[in-house]
Amino acid sequence: MIITLFWSSTLTSSKRAPLPLIGWREWVGLPDLGIERVKAKIDTGARSSALYAFDIEYLEEQDRQMVQFKVHPLQTQTTDALTVKAELREKRHVKNSGGTTELRPVILTRVSLRENEWPIEITLTHRHNMQFRMLFGREAIRNRFLVDTGRSYLQSKK
Repeated sequence: MIITLFWSSTLTSSKRAPLPLIGWREWVGLPDLGIERVKAKIDTGARSSALYAFDIEYLEEQDRQMVQFKVHPLQTQTTDALTVKAELREKRHVKNSGGTTELRPVILTRVSLRENEWPIEITLTHRHNMQFRMLFGREAIRNRFLVDTGRSYLQSKK
């Protein structure tokens, strides 16, 4: 397979190295949520990132809006759910891959990929048919990585 990358002046400068490559799927961590590894599909067609969550509940703690939810970080795992609590940033209408608009809770959390760590917004969605437990949208990777759509796990180990 031959891959041609076209470099834009917005992606490189005399003071900045070219952006690193990631594959179409990568293992990422969500340290604030206690998730060491979750397989994420890099989805440049999606603006926002999404995490498969269930038993989503809204709470108020010390005058802060919170969301509590459960996750199965591994695709094949259906037992021993991890219960997570995070501050609710907002609720946002998001169009899913089927074209249906749904109101989703949004949280802000850190994501880690190899030695890189940065904050991203993640919407929570309860969709059983999600093939990956996490979708990594273009806002999460903007100005950080280029995507090689023909390869996997360029920044993480299987």
